[in-house]
Formats: sequence, structure tokens, C-alpha cells
Amino acid sequence: MRHRISLRVGPVGFRIGSDWRAPIAALDALYRDYPRPDFADYTVRLEATSFWRRWLRPSVQTLGDYHLPDSAPLPLAQGLLAAEMGMNLQVALGHRRHLLLHAAVVARDDRAVLLSGVSGAGKSTLALMLSRRGWRFLGDEFALIDPVSGLAYPFPRPISLKNESLGVIPPDSLTGPHLTGTPKGEVRHVAPDSAAIAAMDVPARPVLVIFPRFGQPLALHGMAPTETFVRLTQASTNYVALGEAGFRALTRLRSDVPAVALDYPDGESGVAAVESIWSQL
Repeated sequence: MRHRISLRVGPVGFRIGSDWRAPIAALDALYRDYPRPDFADYTVRLEATSFWRRWLRPSVQTLGDYHLPDSAPLPLAQGLLAAEMGMNLQVALGHRRHLLLHAAVVARDDRAVLLSGVSGAGKSTLALMLSRRGWRFLGDEFALIDPVSGLAYPFPRPISLKNESLGVIPPDSLTGPHLTGTPKGEVRHVAPDSAAIAAMDVPARPVLVIFPRFGQPLALHGMAPTETFVRLTQASTNYVALGEAGFRALTRLRSDVPAVALDYPDGESGVAAVESIWSQL
């Protein structure tokens, strides 16, 4: 395509092409500290929905090695979001080297905490706030679990914050544009700190799984292994595709790593609760 960029995030390489310069320029700025590989695992294409829509009310459809035929196009002003969604889709549908869990991951001393939950659970906000308190940021969208070793491999994409969570972005952060009117409301991407990017080839061993839920009175609940297993299968996009390897990886994670459900009313309370749980491991 006319405009393109290559990026490597942890073990995954992307090639993103676009009919327009603006989305590639936004990616170039947000991913300025990431490696630029010669080869890529996945391709994302940002194409106009028709010839005229390159210029007249530009409309971006996200295509690539994997795409959803019925997905709605986005306006050009949200081109960065279209690229990020396309990158997510390639990994969710095509990645087979790791067990994928929809989770944020942070670590201390090469021991990792997985924060898994549905959209709106607050895992991205907690991951950002913890990363500003000495935790190493490994990822926001996916936890990549090695099926053999059980280690969590970093996939430190920029953190996607939405709506009221935009207020926790530190003023010195490298951010993408403030996007409004998206399918998820207001969105802004925050680049991880340089230490997280420099260590993105260094895995960590999961020692705790937390299922957070934002906007509830503070409460902590232990979880039975059966409930943990069900929640982890629901959080994985490729558990079935991996077959026996996926089952073994998920079973080992359930049996070896304790899991808790955390309700919390605000970010500061959530961070304090995670720190408290960690101190008792």
C-alpha cells in the first residue's frame, strides 16, 4: 500500500499499510521506541471502502490476513483505532504459539500478575497505575502464555483507556490522539514506559490471577478451581484451536496459580488491593 510501517511487539511482528498517511504517522509516533522488523507475522490493511471515499468523507475498513467481513468502517479521524483493532484481530484469530488470555499483565521480580476481565472491568487502568508504581508492564490486551513452560511473554502494546479512565493518564505520558465518538466512546492510547519496551523479550512466571470488577464496593473473594477454569476458558480466544496443548496450559495455570475476584470502587483502591494481595503471596 502507499503508506506502511512495520512494528514488533514482543514475539509478534506486524506490517500495517494504509491508503492514507495520517494513521501511519500516528502509529509511528505512538510506537516510536519499538523495533521495526524486516519481516512480519501479520499484515493489517487500512483501505477506503470505495475509490471516492479516500477523499470524500474518508471511511476506513480494516482488512488483513484475518478480518471480519461484517465489521463497520471507521472515519479517518479514528484511523489509529482502526489499526489497533486490526492488530488485535490478527493475534486473536491467527496466533497459535501461545495460549491467549484477554488480560492485562504486570510483574515484579519476574513474577507476573494476570488481570483478566470483560471490557470495562478496569484491568487497563489498573495496569497503567501499577506500572507507575514500580511494576513492569507486560501487556494490556493479551496475556501470552507459553504452552510448554507456562511463562507469560510480554506483549506491551500501548494501553487503551476509555471514557472516565482517561483522567488517570499521567501528564508526562506519550499518548495517541484523543479519539471521540468511537464505538467505545472516548479513547486514548498510552505508550508503555521505555523500561517495559526494553524488557519485552523477558518473560515472567504467573503467580496470581485477579478478576477485577470496577465500580463496586471493595471486596475480595477466593475462587474455586472449577470457577477459575471456566473464567479462563471464557477469556481465551484460541484455547479451542490449540487443542490438547491449550487444555494442558489452561489446566496447569488453574492448578498452579491462585486466583481471586476483586471488586473495587476506584483506581486507587484497586491498586492498594493488588499491592496488599501481592504482599501476602
